[in-house]
Order: sequence, then C-alpha cells, then structure tokens
Amino acid sequence: MSIAPPGPAWPPTPTVADSDSIGFDDWRADVRGRVLGEVVDFLREVRIDASLWPGAEDVLRQYATGGKGLRSTFMYLGWLCGAEPDVAALRAAASLELVHAFALLQDDVMDDAALRRGEPAAHVRFSRGYRHDDATAALRFGASAAILLGDMCLVWSEQMLRQSGLEASAAARVWPRYDAMRIELAIGQYTDLTNDVRRRPTMDDVLAIARAKSGNYTVARPLQLGAAMAGCDDGVLNMLTRYGTRVGEAFQLRDDLLGIFGSAAVTGKPEDSDLGQHKATTVVVAALDAATPAMRRELSELVGRPVLDHAALERCRDLIDASGAPERVEAMITDRVDDALHALDDGPLPPGRRTALEQMALLCTARQQ
Repeated sequence: MSIAPPGPAWPPTPTVADSDSIGFDDWRADVRGRVLGEVVDFLREVRIDASLWPGAEDVLRQYATGGKGLRSTFMYLGWLCGAEPDVAALRAAASLELVHAFALLQDDVMDDAALRRGEPAAHVRFSRGYRHDDATAALRFGASAAILLGDMCLVWSEQMLRQSGLEASAAARVWPRYDAMRIELAIGQYTDLTNDVRRRPTMDDVLAIARAKSGNYTVARPLQLGAAMAGCDDGVLNMLTRYGTRVGEAFQLRDDLLGIFGSAAVTGKPEDSDLGQHKATTVVVAALDAATPAMRRELSELVGRPVLDHAALERCRDLIDASGAPERVEAMITDRVDDALHALDDGPLPPGRRTALEQMALLCTARQQ
C-alpha cells in the first residue's frame, strides 16, 4: 500500500498534528483515512476464503472499517506527543480498529443487538445463512459465528501490531499496556452483563462500569499506548491519563444520552437499545435519583417490565426528560471536558498537539457525533 493517498501531504510541515498548518479537520480526516487504509490492506492479506465463510468479508467491512477511528486516532496522537510522524506508529495505532471490531462483535451478541452502524448486526447476518429450517439453531449458529470472527479480530489486532514495523524498544513499551487494556475491556464487558436498572445501582456504580467498558478503552488507554510507544516520560503519561479519563467519561455520558434520545440514523443502533435491555445508564440513574416519588414509581415500573413496547418506551423518555436528568448529564459532560482541557496545562506539548487534543475532546463528546 502507498502511504500517501490523495489529500494533505504526509507529513505536512511543520508537524502532522499542527492544526495551524493544515487544520484539525483535514488532519483528522487524513489520519482516519490512512488508518482505515492500513486495516483494509491487512485484511486483504489475511483474507478468509469466501467459500469457507460466506458473509465474513462484509461483516469485517462493517465492523473493522466502518467506524470513526477514535481509538486509533488517540493512540497515534499519544505517539505524536513524544515523537515525529511515523508510518509504523500509524500502522500500530490502526491495529486498535481490530480490537474495536472484536469488542463490537462480542457486545452485539451479548446484547442481542439488531443493528450495528445502520446495518444488521453480525450474528443476525450469519443466522440468515444457516442452511436448515430451525430458527433456534439459526440464532445459535449466528451468535457462534460472530463470536468466532470476533476472536479472529483479536488475534489479528495483535498480529497487525506485531508486524507494524515498530522498533523493538518501542514495541516492548506497548505490550504490557496493550495486554492490560484487553483484560480491562473483558472485565468491563462482564460487569456490563450485570448492569441492570432493576437492581437500582448508584451513579458511582454505573460510572465505574462505563469507565471499564468503554471510557478508558476509547481514550485513556489508546493515548497511553501511543505515548508509551513514543517513549514519553511519566509527566506526559500522567497528563494524558488525566485528560483521557475525563474525556472517556464524557464520551460514555454522551453515548448514554444518545442511547435514549438519539435517533437510529445517528447511533446506527435501534432506538430502544438501552431502555429495552434494562441497562442502568447514567441517564436512567440520574432520572430515578431526581424524579418525584410518583414519577420514580412509574419509571421504575416501566423499566422493570420484561418487554417495553413503543408506548412504554416513549413514556420512559418523557419521564426521564421531565426529571431533569438530561440537563444533569449534559452538565456532567461539560464539567469533564473542562477538567480534561485543564489537565493539558500540566505539561508542555509539541506545537499543534494541544489543539488536536482539545478538538478531539470536543469531537467525541459532541451532541451529534
């Protein structure tokens, strides 16, 4: 693959992350395009025989190359906080897209999700290819196939990182954090299985789950991986960790709001995905905390039903809105983004890197992502 597709010169001068040199939007689009190009090239090399696994290629396109590239961008930005633009570092960062594909495949099976990125979820796709007239067996087949493909993505992510071309010393600094991130992700997924609004968890409980399952893995861990890879000192690592933890929390808070009030066109998931699965998100917990006793009783009764029809879902949204929970969560997002930006005052950053970090914080916590 050529590492210079049409677009801004690579690297632009004076630095790839200097928003004054090419502008943040151009830089962000350029990095995402190159990252996804690396993933496409890698998957082409490890291509699954379509005759052996029909539909796998379409699922990989959907899950591995259809996203925003937030995690890979944060990892590469961590690298740029201590080193110059580098093709091997970008390729290493791109491997996180395969970790993310693994996580999404597993998550959709566990949640029995119908959609992912506006298309049928992987297990739904695979179940349609089952060759026998047995609906239960078809569902089991689809889920099993999706889990297996997710496992392969996890193996491929490590293979892609190992073959990225990083110097041995840089790779050695990555592996311990890379392993810890994957374990944390699995534990976060497990805790999410136990996350049921009918158990009335506290806000601290749901925030801890959010950090483990999504927040840290989206921002803080990728930044740490990139910064460690570049050989950044503890001061920079600590600064990026504080920034990343707060942005990651804000990211999950925004996701919780979109999970209840966002349209399928924005989220790419069914509009009842959180309420219908009885998830104790920050928005629901905030609503139960702030609601009047009568509203709390009604909302508790509704979210406790085994199945919520359209009317029940709409009533839940009305009650949550009336409780003031959306405003509270919006304030929590604002506070966390502000804290994250203040954390960047704690250490010097190369030209343009602070601008990129500031803009990434706003990008991944925006009302319409």
